[in-house]
Amino acid sequence: MSNDRATDGGADATADDARRGIAGVGAYAPRFRLTADAVTEAWGQFHGAGISSTAVPDADEDTLTMAHEAASRALSAAGVDPASVAGLTIGTTTPPTEEEAMAPRLASTLGLNESIRSRQLTGSTRAGVDALAAGLDMDATRPDVDAAGPVLAVASDAPRGAPDDEVEHAGGAGAAALVLAAEAPGTVTDLAEHVSPYPGTRFRGRGEAETTGLGVTSYDRTAFTETVAAAVDALDADPAAADAVALQSPNGKLPYRAAGQLGVETDAIHRGTAVGDLGDLGAASPLFGLAAAIDDGADRVLLVGYGSGGGATAAEITHDGIHVEMTREGDEELSYGEYLRMRGDVTAGEPAGGGAYVSVPSWRRTIPQRHRLRAGRCPDCEALAFPPEGACDDCGALVEYEPAELPGTGTVEAVTVIGQGGAPPEFIDQQTRSGAYASAVVALDEPDAADGADGEEGGTNDGAVSIPAQVVGTDPTDVAVGDRVAATIRRIYTQEGVTRYGFKMQPMGE
Repeated sequence: MSNDRATDGGADATADDARRGIAGVGAYAPRFRLTADAVTEAWGQFHGAGISSTAVPDADEDTLTMAHEAASRALSAAGVDPASVAGLTIGTTTPPTEEEAMAPRLASTLGLNESIRSRQLTGSTRAGVDALAAGLDMDATRPDVDAAGPVLAVASDAPRGAPDDEVEHAGGAGAAALVLAAEAPGTVTDLAEHVSPYPGTRFRGRGEAETTGLGVTSYDRTAFTETVAAAVDALDADPAAADAVALQSPNGKLPYRAAGQLGVETDAIHRGTAVGDLGDLGAASPLFGLAAAIDDGADRVLLVGYGSGGGATAAEITHDGIHVEMTREGDEELSYGEYLRMRGDVTAGEPAGGGAYVSVPSWRRTIPQRHRLRAGRCPDCEALAFPPEGACDDCGALVEYEPAELPGTGTVEAVTVIGQGGAPPEFIDQQTRSGAYASAVVALDEPDAADGADGEEGGTNDGAVSIPAQVVGTDPTDVAVGDRVAATIRRIYTQEGVTRYGFKMQPMGE
């Protein structure tokens, strides 16, 4: 059963001259890699066909933090003010929690308006491309935003299977995001869907953490090739005209198996495939491939999302200059033991009694500071305070501070490396999983003095306020006084089953 929906940049949304296209693309993959050789050494074999390494999230990363990384890059690439975003769609098969929406916290970390429309799609690796389709069709409900205002479509995933299973060996981690806006350089010229029942190809039972399948190779291959070919066949577009094909990639061979039925060259599939060095990115796979293809210079891309069950969504995308910001390269290989430790499979977790208790209501009151570095400016002396509470440190006045969001950049003033036995109880789980970490005092820049604001790259000031923060994304021994750093969002710790997310710092440019 097929459903062909010609979009010309956004079906049924608004008038033709206001339909959305792709204004910017962001993509992110964690820096750690598990090689096929490391898995083979541990298990005697490797089931991830056509894959040389997989991307592994750090102990304080998950699909929400990776979504933040990709979405931040997409907004920057598009030059779009987060406050103007009218909608947010998210696709994933591995949300941080089985029941709790990702959108509220992701919107908060990005600085989106609380009145945006949001949708979360899951249950199928097709969810990433479906998030794009949903974003094209989404109408805004905010009175201060045009009905075709910018929409952020995000896909973030980290598939996992049983230890000696193909899904596990192939599973990687990463995220991709698209800013959809009117008068954008990228156009979704055609969009089509196809569904046909193929049960058992890939599934995860209720309450289970590991994805599996029946493992019938010929059945899985037929389900994949026939379903994606039917969705592509429903397009008006000529697949052979595509410079690249960003196709769902459960492993490194299956996309190429479909080349003949799709009527495309294997070179086109190669340009839109990231599975070889990152692994199966689940719902993020085709959108990450789209980012890679555009970054490689492809002007016409065939995009195909496939999900077991089975269903597929296909689209043709043309553009004349979409900007892409992506982080793809890994700089640290893990042994298999280190990989298990980072996943938390061989660590004891937080000690009995836990760390300093902070209730969820108390944490929520500080979310503007933890998610967006919102400081306060004293109305009497104009000094900044972070957090914005209590008497002003400069003039001593008890005042109602005026909100002032810091740019999230700063300079390391002091740093120490926290190793085994040195971490506070709430951070012991992170330390045992990912090893030593850097704890620094960072002088944050003034609101109008972000990096380069003075016209030169690496512009700084005397520092608005100084705060303690972890520095992530690099070897902790490489962090030094004077280093320029920028804020990102990571998991802080989990108490009462609720994960707290907040800012950490990473080297500038990462």
